[in-house]
Amino acid sequence: MDKKVTSIVAYLSWIGWLIAFLAGDKEGAKFHLNSALVILLLGLLSIIPVLGWIVSIYAAVMWIMGLVNAIKQEEKPLPLIGKITILK
Repeated sequence: MDKKVTSIVAYLSWIGWLIAFLAGDKEGAKFHLNSALVILLLGLLSIIPVLGWIVSIYAAVMWIMGLVNAIKQEEKPLPLIGKITILK
């Protein structure tokens, strides 16, 4: 997979992220792989009542912004979570 496809697939789901990480262009799409992973981990907080709902709404908005950036092939950091780096 090339950089654009890898970036887009990373945002689709946990399975999409794994496929993008294992079979895609990791070096070219590292920014979007990292952003998608942070959003997916943030989504795990949705099990907490009230706070989780707010976090879920925020994660959904960040997911849309990240996916749009991946489609446009832009590497804009997402608000509040854009500086979190899990993948080096």
